[in-house]
Amino acid sequence: MDLYEKQQFSFFLQTATERCVTRLEERFRGPDAALEHLQADPEGDGVQLSAFTDALFEDFLLNSVDGACFVLSALPNRHTSVTEPATVEETLIRLAKTLFTELLVQKTTEALEQRSRYQSV
Repeated sequence: MDLYEKQQFSFFLQTATERCVTRLEERFRGPDAALEHLQADPEGDGVQLSAFTDALFEDFLLNSVDGACFVLSALPNRHTSVTEPATVEETLIRLAKTLFTELLVQKTTEALEQRSRYQSV
């Protein structure tokens, strides 16, 4: 991955994390409750990170083979398994969204933990 692509992916991840944190904090009225819901079930009522990731991929025009390859090239060390038969295009997009959602959970958790600590000071 070239440097400009790394920069673009970092921007995408940072923007996605900020949007997700803001959305969860507003929905659950603060970082503590948001963190609790996120950790309990990232796909639960009010969190629904897969749907959030779907919308992000639409917004950033990444819901194509090229977009999926861009995301996957930024995540070469992540582990996954492909279990469902599908076209190559469907598999790549699903894989990119799944891996990105996992990373988004991690980054959002970190941001919410940080906000929670600073809020109590």
